[in-house]
Amino acid sequence: MVILFTAKLSEKHKEKLVALYSEVEFIFANDIQEAEKHLDKAEVVVTYGADLDEEKLSRATNLKWIMVLSAGVDQLPLKQIEERGIVVTNSSGIHKVQMAEYTISMLLQVYRQEQTFFESQKNHHWNNSVKIKEISEQTMLVLGTGAIGEEIARLGKAFRMKTIGISRSGNKVDYFDEVHKLDKLMEVLPQADFVVSVLPGTKETQYLLNKEHFKQMRNSAVFVNIGRGNLVKSEDILYAIQQEEIAHVILDVFEQEPLPEDHPFWNEPNITMTPHISGNSPKYMTRALAIFEENLNKYMNGDTNYINTIDPSRGY
Repeated sequence: MVILFTAKLSEKHKEKLVALYSEVEFIFANDIQEAEKHLDKAEVVVTYGADLDEEKLSRATNLKWIMVLSAGVDQLPLKQIEERGIVVTNSSGIHKVQMAEYTISMLLQVYRQEQTFFESQKNHHWNNSVKIKEISEQTMLVLGTGAIGEEIARLGKAFRMKTIGISRSGNKVDYFDEVHKLDKLMEVLPQADFVVSVLPGTKETQYLLNKEHFKQMRNSAVFVNIGRGNLVKSEDILYAIQQEEIAHVILDVFEQEPLPEDHPFWNEPNITMTPHISGNSPKYMTRALAIFEENLNKYMNGDTNYINTIDPSRGY
């Protein structure tokens, strides 16, 4: 069996895999360009997902399983994958710690006016008149109650927040005081001080939010998007901020990445942006490969009960 990596691995991780699976032929490429000449031999491809398009997939004639080392699979040619019956698994769940920490840290920096203090320090200005607020005992609405959303709610509970979840099923989830189906979103938005989206990129979530949703939010609300950039149009976010329908926006994902240098977001003091790094962690690859190894053991033993199996027709 040939397993092809299109994602660059450290020597430490390569050596571990080779030692664990001596009967497997591993091909470790640094990128898809280096991996292309091996596609026809690969039974398994391990990738971040964005580099495997329809043309490349058509050359992977022996492919049975794609392991995605990230949570998002929306850039894969899912229709072709479904037609060929290729198994897809992802690394969902490995981002929860760092993305939950990111969310809480960003809410704290907004409420405690940290940007203002950074500027004051740079300018040698003793500014003790800044009004700061507490995130404790506020209400947080989380769109998406999977592993990341649940961890965000858990940390929210440490700050004695009321936590409300929105999910497709509306099923109860730990650390949420209440969970509602998507059709209740407009009804619960006015309750929230913080609205946090961790929704994946699917047909159902594309441009799910619009101007009407921002109008339903409190004008003191903070909106955080760490899921997918196509959840809401940039112009709708800009309008909500400029019309003061909400107080602040925190974005780690965007419709276009990298964000163009002339994008109006850069000039908005009430929009805080980071370059799609909320899921970064020094433990990222170790956690992703742990899922891969567990699924590889199942694959080699004929057990099809994989962790994080993706339904190509749904995109998650």
